Amino acid sequence: MKKSIEVISERNSIYRQRVELDGFEDLYVDVPEAFGGEGGAPDPHDYFDLSLGACKAITAQMYARRKAWPLEGVSVRVNRDDREERQGTYRLEVVMTFHGIDAPEQLARLEEISNRCPIHRLMTSATVEVATRTTSVAEA
Repeated sequence: MKKSIEVISERNSIYRQRVELDGFEDLYVDVPEAFGGEGGAPDPHDYFDLSLGACKAITAQMYARRKAWPLEGVSVRVNRDDREERQGTYRLEVVMTFHGIDAPEQLARLEEISNRCPIHRLMTSATVEVATRTTSVAEA
């Protein structure tokens, strides 16, 4: 499936970007003030990290629903350690709480299943190819 996302620089903002995604209200991306942005929206790393947390939560919820387990909700905290990112290592720690589940075997299974979510697999085992090209304003 192909899907397009449009990212448009807002002329009145320094680095703030408006993201258009079919069927959704506009999203925004910025950089922290320490890097010259306004800090008025999540930065690209935040979206990368939150994609993992959200995918893990959704995957666990889908599995629990299919199994008719009493999962009431999922809380996810993603802790980022980017101290070695420039050397090629970006660490994410994901801490999950499964509300309404007390059985240790069910908790363990939900954690295991969350590690199979599409974003976790994409981040840890896929080869991602990025092709960038420039077009003229007239072609865009």
